[in-house]
Amino acid sequence: MWCNEIEQFVKHLQAQGKSPHTLKNYQRDLHDFLAFYLADDLDATDADEQQRLAEQISQFSDWRLIDSQAIQGFLAFRMQNSIGARTLARQLSAIRAFYDYLVTIGRLQVNPAKAVKTPKQPQPLPKSVDIDWMQRLLDQPLESWQDVRDQAIFELLYSAGLRVSECADLDVSPGLDEVSSGWVRVLGKGKKERLAPVGSKALAAIQNWLQIRHDYAEEGEQAVFINQRGHRMQVRSIQSQLDKRTLKAGLPTKMSPHRLRHACATHVLESSGDLRAVQEILGHANLSTTQIYTKLDLQHLAQVYDKAHPRAKKH
Repeated sequence: MWCNEIEQFVKHLQAQGKSPHTLKNYQRDLHDFLAFYLADDLDATDADEQQRLAEQISQFSDWRLIDSQAIQGFLAFRMQNSIGARTLARQLSAIRAFYDYLVTIGRLQVNPAKAVKTPKQPQPLPKSVDIDWMQRLLDQPLESWQDVRDQAIFELLYSAGLRVSECADLDVSPGLDEVSSGWVRVLGKGKKERLAPVGSKALAAIQNWLQIRHDYAEEGEQAVFINQRGHRMQVRSIQSQLDKRTLKAGLPTKMSPHRLRHACATHVLESSGDLRAVQEILGHANLSTTQIYTKLDLQHLAQVYDKAHPRAKKH
């Protein structure tokens, strides 16, 4: 048995043409929320207590008692019970819509759910790229100066695990000041500077590009990677060139700069098992939501990288 306000709200949604599926979900979400609020001191495994809780739910009417902290507590409780972010977002949406309804009909003056943030949807990691596929992508014949440039870009994205924006923003100085020592200097998120490792194949590709770059760059242009007009390449252009390279390599998948970055992390982690080194390579505060970033000295990072990255090993 539902409390009167929830029943009225469901009828209101029905009149708006909401689907039976939505009505069922919202009704259950609101019941779960109210049960959580009322059941703090009840034993949910006791039959008598369950009956008492059902009666309290059906008779409840003073929604002014419930504040934003109670709503936040409900979401936290659900998260602790492994409820997914998508379901949590829907439940919060149901609670917000219900309180909006109570405000509209004059039962309340403010909606406490508006002060509660929607749980973040986790971003799925891109599918990892097989090492053999990476070799097919990168080991292509170079037939033009753009091919030489693109080889340096894609080797660098995979070798150093750069974000595509970091690659596009890379300047000859200070970006490549230490490249001969196996490092590029990039400006990452939050304007945080870091040194990213460059494997032997990426270093060779960058050096090949630098030998001819001045023939195509406009005077005074600081960007490492330039377009046909001699100016800085944009992120969209890098993606476009990667699409062409993927097609040329005959790979049966869509590639993206982020997949190259993810492949770098995956392949180093699979070979070394050193999560902290991967955190440092990628410039992450943490690689997962549960592990804290730990600073490594460059010597240790270089040793892990040289042993683990498929295209860093010197032959």
